Amino acid sequence: MPIVLGIDLGTQSLKALIYDTETKTIVANASSPVEIIQSSNGAAEQKAEWWLAALEHCFAQLSDDIKQRIAAVGVSGQQHGFVPVGTNGDVLANVKLWCDTTTSAECEEIMSILGGREACVAKTGNAIVPGYTAPKILWLKKHKPDAYAQMCTVMLPHDYLNFHLGGVRAMEFGDASGTGLLDIENRKWHSEAINAIDDSGKLAACLPPLHEGLSPIGAVTKKIADRYGIPAGIPISPGGGDNMMGAIGTGNVGEGIVTMSLGSSGTAYASSDKAVFDSQERLAAFCSSTGGWLPLLCTMNCTLTTELTRNVLDSSLVEMEALVAATPIGSHGVLTMPFFNGERIPNLPQAKGNILGLDSGNYTRANLLRSAMEGATFGLKLGMEALDEAGMEIREIRLIGGGSKSASWRQIVADICNAQVVGLKQDEGAAFGAALQAFAALQVKEGRSVDIGTLTQQHVTLDRSKGHQPVAENVLAYTEVYEKYKQAVGVISQLYAG
Repeated sequence: MPIVLGIDLGTQSLKALIYDTETKTIVANASSPVEIIQSSNGAAEQKAEWWLAALEHCFAQLSDDIKQRIAAVGVSGQQHGFVPVGTNGDVLANVKLWCDTTTSAECEEIMSILGGREACVAKTGNAIVPGYTAPKILWLKKHKPDAYAQMCTVMLPHDYLNFHLGGVRAMEFGDASGTGLLDIENRKWHSEAINAIDDSGKLAACLPPLHEGLSPIGAVTKKIADRYGIPAGIPISPGGGDNMMGAIGTGNVGEGIVTMSLGSSGTAYASSDKAVFDSQERLAAFCSSTGGWLPLLCTMNCTLTTELTRNVLDSSLVEMEALVAATPIGSHGVLTMPFFNGERIPNLPQAKGNILGLDSGNYTRANLLRSAMEGATFGLKLGMEALDEAGMEIREIRLIGGGSKSASWRQIVADICNAQVVGLKQDEGAAFGAALQAFAALQVKEGRSVDIGTLTQQHVTLDRSKGHQPVAENVLAYTEVYEKYKQAVGVISQLYAG
């Protein structure tokens, strides 16, 4: 049985994971940090060349023997980032990231042309929000017209790595869902949305063909093989957005499971055999990378919130865990509204962080730290309610991401969401999902039939030692605190609306 490579291009780092499909073990991994260019106006950008440097650094950390045994590659990537690529393959501008909030005006402009926000949702399945790719394209057209004129392909971050590895210009449905240019229900590019940005036909010509299924999207070129010390000609799977690959990596390819990622941003998503739309826009109506749909919620401030708080208080992870565990539900009335990078749920791209309820008795390190965890989780709860209202059964929450390492946070999630929580042995969900997809693509290339549900059942291993059940009295207590959070959202929204 072969070993396969899963690559995950995240916001803060690039990771490479080597999975042995016979022993069902991760035999090697590597990571490399990636910088972010941020400014006070909400800009968040990276240079694509930094990704390639990080990828090279990761390959350098792997042994020659392991690299030569790699039989297939899969790539996961942060969603929504806009990579404008020219004819000769050069990247024409810095990559605007998912967390860039400078395109609010472009969002409104696109939706106005489509007939307004409600009409936009009815036509494409989603409103256009600053995180998405579509307003970034319009921003480039308006602010860097020379770069736009030279552009011949629109790529997302994982598409660009596929292009780098195999020279292929293509996109798959899961990641394409986050552009704002896809007809989600009918799974095709939406011509009216495209024309709202550019009706000359140029943008339509720059959108790559859409790839469906688990068959390889290309193969590693000899130039790249020689550069990194891996075999030439090995298949590259379609890859996908980090959330879509996280669904595969956590076995979330059927009903009843929610994957929740406690990373810099917070996400939660569930698999569906039909498109799921939310009139209140708490859920993004996305496609999955496995032929179905993946209704998804995303908050922009999750472990970002706890890290900011921990750094200000000069608290170690060990100390934070001890203080949070010893602090009661509700943090003695301290309520954190963690909108430090603006927020998507609720949709407040211009919002700032707020800490409410402080008095001379509760203004303590412990309360601030626990409130940071609780506030970040309340935002996820808003979206979990939407999944429930859509009729999706939730039997189990599978937690991944840095925050899932905290036993206190896992219990907070179980109690706030009133659902069983479990961890995973393979906690690098997106990179592991990319590796499993690579294994599937290899089997398809060899002429074998692959069922993704069976594949994940065979390879995804739950970690019951990280399992938590909701505690009835905690669930009741959090119901009251959560109502206060929603009331506070209503007040804060008035400060940052528009």
